[in-house]
Amino acid sequence: MDITDVRIRTMDSGGRMKAVASVTFDDEFVVHDIKIVEGEKGLFVAMPSKRVGDTFKDVAHPLVASTRKKISDAIFEKYQDVQESADSEPLQV
Repeated sequence: MDITDVRIRTMDSGGRMKAVASVTFDDEFVVHDIKIVEGEKGLFVAMPSKRVGDTFKDVAHPLVASTRKKISDAIFEKYQDVQESADSEPLQV
């Protein structure tokens, strides 16, 4: 299974959630609402989830660590590209 597209929507709310990603696999299946969150140890990826009572349950998630890493790496790479593009754009006056 290959990651064929990653799209990032940044958040300017000043909160812990920095962006939301959509990841497409094999140009056939997409997972939306993967969050990039600022934690105590830096950024991490949180899979889409829904509230069930007092807790949150993942709606979609990888079953093996290597797949989670592959997804996280692709998201962080695209997020870094988006951040660098935003930093290099001239300010609108």
